[in-house]
Amino acid sequence: MRKIGILLLLMAILTACSNSASGNKEFPNKNIEIVAPASPGGGWDLTARSIQQGLKDNKLVDSNINVMNKPGGGGEVGWKYLESKDAHFLAVNSSLLLTNNLLGQSQLTHKQFTPIATLATEWISIAVPVDSEFESAEEVMKKLKEDPKSLKIGVGPALGNNDHLSFVQAFSEYGGDPSQLDFLVYEGGGDVVTALLGNHVDVITTALSEVKDQHIAGKLKILAVSSEERVDELDDVPTWQEQGVDMVFPHWRGIMGPPDMTEEEMAYWDEKIGELVKTEEWQKVLKNNDWDDFYKNSTETKSFLDEQEKTYTELVNNSGLVN
Repeated sequence: MRKIGILLLLMAILTACSNSASGNKEFPNKNIEIVAPASPGGGWDLTARSIQQGLKDNKLVDSNINVMNKPGGGGEVGWKYLESKDAHFLAVNSSLLLTNNLLGQSQLTHKQFTPIATLATEWISIAVPVDSEFESAEEVMKKLKEDPKSLKIGVGPALGNNDHLSFVQAFSEYGGDPSQLDFLVYEGGGDVVTALLGNHVDVITTALSEVKDQHIAGKLKILAVSSEERVDELDDVPTWQEQGVDMVFPHWRGIMGPPDMTEEEMAYWDEKIGELVKTEEWQKVLKNNDWDDFYKNSTETKSFLDEQEKTYTELVNNSGLVN
């Protein structure tokens, strides 16, 4: 009996050591939850559900995957919820994780979470009425530098978002003082476009997807995009860089985990998300939503977020939104 007892003890020890060494074999061991820190229907929700569907359809994860909507506070509610969870919980993020803190609207920072991946980007554009006197973004910048109050600039849904700060960066790079600009704030991208079509503003800064179809239909003119190269289907629209403004401005979305994830847990998600972005389903998501591939793994995302924090700190200071 004693020998059997010793044998069982040795087997238990060996099993424990094996499980410890295997790491990923024990994870995940329950349902996965992807937090969309907003109501259903928006960009964060679409990103979360696209990740869920892609992981499921391609059998990349065996566990059940659920999307949980946690709207409120520009992402604050959902990210605060993630903060106390384990590695079975992930959340979609964007630059608001940085700017909310810089604008004094949140105590959370990206350093409180575990970076998993940067996934995709929308590019930001500026557009004018189809009969506008301006034929280039450079002409708009020149006019504003001569008189920052000479043009009404439409933006939504709030100052401090990417649409606003991309214009701030462009004007700063051109040598202007963006704190002097006259921005009119609307409730969303659709309202901003309506204001432009109704000639209530002279120029707008908004996601490219908001104005792409109207530009193609000849209802307005896109003068610049914030991408590094010209965008497919819009070969006639130059980048900022082509017009003497040294700027590339991504409106990115990514995914992150809670604090204190283990290396094994990070490696697991690195592998699964890395496989996801190579699938046909994910490529269709990008195309259908006018997003561009912007994938960075966990290590690259950590460096990217640190760089973005420096950029956004400078932009927020230049914008005049904080003293």
